[in-house]
Amino acid sequence: MLNLKDIRREYKLKELSKNSIDPNPVNQFSLWLKEAIESGNHEPTAMVLTTVSKDCRPSSRIVLLKHASENGFEFFTNYLSKKGKHLKDKPYASVLFFWPELERQVRIEGAIEKMDPKESDEYFLTRPKESQIGAWASPQSTVVSDRRTLIDWYEEFENIFKTTPMSRPSHWGGFRLIPELFEFWQGREKRMHDRIEYVTRKEGWVVRRLAP
Repeated sequence: MLNLKDIRREYKLKELSKNSIDPNPVNQFSLWLKEAIESGNHEPTAMVLTTVSKDCRPSSRIVLLKHASENGFEFFTNYLSKKGKHLKDKPYASVLFFWPELERQVRIEGAIEKMDPKESDEYFLTRPKESQIGAWASPQSTVVSDRRTLIDWYEEFENIFKTTPMSRPSHWGGFRLIPELFEFWQGREKRMHDRIEYVTRKEGWVVRRLAP
């Protein structure tokens, strides 16, 4: 087995304080996302989406953020996938962004709502043709015998859409996470990291510092 005990690094790039952040967490997130994009991060919009099943077993995977605003954080998937079924049964989730180049992470928790079909239609038609066909061809999260089977399904739909106008499959579309909590984490020396949390209250967002 590999020796993992001594793999560590010191975080020294930046600091984070209640006095320097935006009072609106969506604005603060937008600022950090912009900096992550400019830092050359390979997948700055990649986020770990964690859901839970009916019996409260957690499951995590990487998905891509497609839009963020005061209305929520949007991503798209197959509604019949494992995560799609989880979100139908337990419409609450967390997402986590990690930007190692900046020694930062952001955690967001909130309720989930299904996006309007028209919104999903609009986004689907902006996707590359190959991704559109893949959404039709892949029964996401189901067991398949081999890769050749997937290729055959893909080629079948590829032929169909040579003569048929492209449309969004009804089993594919968007979800929106409505934030109730944000945590901004900035790595610091000696593991004394900066953690600033926003929680929603009737009077608006409450900002507080957490111990590392």
